[in-house]
Amino acid sequence: MAANAATSTAKAAPEKDPGTSEELLARIVEFLEAEKAEELVQIDLRGRSEIADYMVICSGRSTRQVTALAEKLTDTIKQEFGRFSKIEGKSQGDWVLIDTGDVVVHVFRPEVREFYQLEKMWLPAGAADAE
Repeated sequence: MAANAATSTAKAAPEKDPGTSEELLARIVEFLEAEKAEELVQIDLRGRSEIADYMVICSGRSTRQVTALAEKLTDTIKQEFGRFSKIEGKSQGDWVLIDTGDVVVHVFRPEVREFYQLEKMWLPAGAADAE
């Protein structure tokens, strides 16, 4: 009987508080700052997009750092909030998109970030220059 109970609990994901989008954003920003992500920008998407409440854009110095930031961040979100994130671009390490549901995170190598200039699409006019 104990083996069956252990098996059934092993299959169930741990019940965690998914938190509010603001709590998730704060933890993501805290994590990225602690892990030395560069040029971090937060964009409030509420009322502007259905894809998420917030977007975070940051840079890593190399493909290795970009990939490591993405992997560690998704693990942290899974452990602390019980959320599974979708990841795109991790194998290349130039631009990784992490979709947590309420917050979308873009981690770029600096050259790739400069090329796409994602902030200019989402920040109000003049705000991208002020960052």
